[in-house]
Amino acid sequence: MPSNFDADYCYSLGYAATQLVRAGLTGYTVNVRNLTKNADAWTAGGTPVTMMLNMEVRKGKAVPVIKKALVDLEGKPFQHFCRHREQWATNDDFVFPGPIQYFGPSEVADVCSVTLKLEKG
Repeated sequence: MPSNFDADYCYSLGYAATQLVRAGLTGYTVNVRNLTKNADAWTAGGTPVTMMLNMEVRKGKAVPVIKKALVDLEGKPFQHFCRHREQWATNDDFVFPGPIQYFGPSEVADVCSVTLKLEKG
């Protein structure tokens, strides 16, 4: 079952996509910003797909591709993992990296994931 965050995020993506289509804007991908804030403070928009493309040589020919997203070894989420790796390997300190409540108090059910909080500080 999705969390409230998941439901709000997907609703925002769908609504923004509808508005892009309504405005006659094709070739865009939807984005939502300010995800660590309450859903009413989120900002949705569109990014042209061409802005996401990089030229890579494949089979001897330059082709436009979307760059692979790899784990950022210098990023806050991975550094947080490194600081706690030993403790997590030996103790019972498991924390689910995302929201797990769909119903309940807003401070529990509407929170964004731990990884997103770490990325955005």
